[in-house]
Amino acid sequence: MIVCSCNVISDQDIRSAVSASADLPRNAKQIYGCLGCSAECGRCARTIKTIIDEALGACAKSCCAGCPHSEAASAQPHAHTEFALAAS
Repeated sequence: MIVCSCNVISDQDIRSAVSASADLPRNAKQIYGCLGCSAECGRCARTIKTIIDEALGACAKSCCAGCPHSEAASAQPHAHTEFALAAS
């Protein structure tokens, strides 16, 4: 489904950007940066945030103990990507 018609960004593009990024994008501006574009009208920001929160699951608010994004995993440059691929 197309979420951002200005930049033709789909929900799958957003999920892929979240799972591929080591620094966990948590808002629309960060997603746009990951996808190499910028906000135009801004109507999609709320939907993008919802998709990010769904994609991050328990990590949406902050990483917790045992999470692959915690401090121990942050020493590994691609910890989030490896976790996302393993979880698929």
